[in-house]
Amino acid sequence: MLQQYKHILVAIDGSYEAELAFRKAVEVAKRNNGELFLIHVVDTRAFQNVSSFDSAMVEQVTDTAKKTMEQYVATAKKNGLDNVNYAIEYGAPKVIIAKEIPKEHNIDLIMIGATGLNAVERLLIGSVTEYVTRTAICDVLVVRTDLDNKPALNQAGKKASIQAE
Repeated sequence: MLQQYKHILVAIDGSYEAELAFRKAVEVAKRNNGELFLIHVVDTRAFQNVSSFDSAMVEQVTDTAKKTMEQYVATAKKNGLDNVNYAIEYGAPKVIIAKEIPKEHNIDLIMIGATGLNAVERLLIGSVTEYVTRTAICDVLVVRTDLDNKPALNQAGKKASIQAE
């Protein structure tokens, strides 16, 4: 039986790996006549150590995220995908991406970049991707390659360039 994914979630965190996952998810959604749902999670742990925390900081982060998400929606539509939505959530990215959003939006596939963190961040807070692959309530595809299925990092260890529209 051929699996047709109709509700695809992509976690957008501004990383190169998330960009690759988004590009591939657009193509999967187009092939399956499906919906693409983009999620950006503002990790509230980042604000816990800020002594002079104020709402202006949250508003600035939210405004930036909204502009970024609208650009992703426009790119998906420009590439022929009509059914694209997004949300900006606040809290722990791991649980929101793996469980909450899939349940709320009937997601049947999560496409996520291999990692958006550096080695120290992964050691301290753990990889969101690793958690999602272990605990998600639906299928998960970890994207490690570009649109030509070439490794995302070239042999010199540098990020390969993403193809132009």
